[in-house]
Amino acid sequence: MSITPQHTTEITVLYFAGASTATGLSSQQIQLPAPPSEPFKLSQLSALLVSLHPATNISKVLETSQWSVDAEMVDDPNAVVLKGGEEVAIIPPVSGG
Repeated sequence: MSITPQHTTEITVLYFAGASTATGLSSQQIQLPAPPSEPFKLSQLSALLVSLHPATNISKVLETSQWSVDAEMVDDPNAVVLKGGEEVAIIPPVSGG
């Protein structure tokens, strides 16, 4: 009997600082839209997260946040395609004091 590897279309989203406060979560498993008729870009993730957390201010937090994918900072969210299995972090601006 052979076991076929399962391809996951799920990502892990890590919420830091204001993003965690807005959602009440530190992390969340998110199912990417399926079937993937076209590549799902990191830039599309904001709208998906807002739809999953409609009664929060996550939209406002995302406007000023940066992204990292698999511990690498992202300069251009339009250039990154999520395929499943990635760890995506939302990094809001940090104020010092």
